[in-house]
Amino acid sequence: YKTPFKLGGTTAEVLAACGVAANDLWELKTGRRQKVSVNVEAAAGGLDEKNNSLAKNQDGEYSRIEGSESMKHMASLTQPWETSDHKWFLPHTNLKHLEARVLKVLECESTVESLQKAISKRTAQELEDSIAQANACGGIARTEEEWLQHPQGKYLSSVPVVEIAKIIDSPKESLSDKGDMPLSGVRVLDLTRILAGPVCGLTLAELGADVLMITAEKLPQVNEFVRDTSHGKRSCFLDITKKEDASKLKELVKDCDILIDGYRPDRLAAYGFGPEELVKLRPGLIHVSISCFGSGGPFSSRAGWDQVAQAVTGMCVKQGESIGSNKPELTPVFACDYVCGRLGAFGAMLALNRRAQDGGSYSIQVSLCQAAMLLQRQGYVDDFLDAPNLISKELFEKYQVIEDDTAYGDLKVLGPVLKLSETPCQWVRKTPKLGQDKPEWL
Repeated sequence: YKTPFKLGGTTAEVLAACGVAANDLWELKTGRRQKVSVNVEAAAGGLDEKNNSLAKNQDGEYSRIEGSESMKHMASLTQPWETSDHKWFLPHTNLKHLEARVLKVLECESTVESLQKAISKRTAQELEDSIAQANACGGIARTEEEWLQHPQGKYLSSVPVVEIAKIIDSPKESLSDKGDMPLSGVRVLDLTRILAGPVCGLTLAELGADVLMITAEKLPQVNEFVRDTSHGKRSCFLDITKKEDASKLKELVKDCDILIDGYRPDRLAAYGFGPEELVKLRPGLIHVSISCFGSGGPFSSRAGWDQVAQAVTGMCVKQGESIGSNKPELTPVFACDYVCGRLGAFGAMLALNRRAQDGGSYSIQVSLCQAAMLLQRQGYVDDFLDAPNLISKELFEKYQVIEDDTAYGDLKVLGPVLKLSETPCQWVRKTPKLGQDKPEWL
């Protein structure tokens, strides 16, 4: 990728950490350890699903799946734009209802020209405050130094990248001795969308967990993100605003090990599914919270996306300067999403280990901004402008997974990149169609 950030190397390190955590669980189960390895180039390829997801065309050949027009339109708007005080502000317009909130604040139309003109008339700080007040998403493109001096940056610098806290005491729980993978027998409820949360669930599925995705049929989705992060999972529809569906979810929670929450902070708590309520239903539960801004600080209640995290933490400014642009720029891939999701899975496995040895119900907190800060702390490379845009054909073929007759057609995709010598990571189920499964445990 044409970026100074060590995206492949950092992703490989986080994946290796997941491998070590899984290895520790495997040793608890069997008394044996195994070798963990990650190819850095393949790890970089795993950040770029849009170029590493192929579908069979009418000629019987596999070709890249074109992204949707709605995503292309979103990307054209979701960029840093210059403000009246000569700073830069990034509005986020993914999903129609969030775009509508942004356009209402800006009093403009859904075109690049109209949005750019509206932002040019407002100051950066006033925009950031107004967007947050409207429950929309966006952020000022700060430098890394400005972010580290900001109260939110200072808060995140004071806490671990992965926060693990015991919520309540509960009995020790031995890992299941059934199955032939580190997470065999582990049940995961994946209540997330787009993109870090689903990556967390995907990581756990690759290591053998039974991951059940739960979403309401009415909630908007991005089709290509659903396809690329659902491998190996099951999927069902439940609408927690309906009493019967909420009751069904509570029944699932009672037999669950890990619940991944990717909603706006405190959103699930409003429906009785906050961490404190959940651990009463299921003592021993591990609750993974994936947010944009983290567990505390003045921005903690705000929603956000990968691009917003890149903007506020300094990544956009560094990317723009490094490629010779006269403005802040986004990196070529959603690296914060993928790193954050893998970190969430890492934390969940550490908590499974603690539960097995000490008992307890645990809270895991990871965030897109922490992922962005981690990426910046890893340092930079200079010789990236000649980097290839794709991993090599030979490496892709080494890791490829071919799935015939899925809801998305016949697929050829980059498979799991993490390698364990005794229990290879794999997708044990065909990529599902949203809502195709029953809301029940296997």
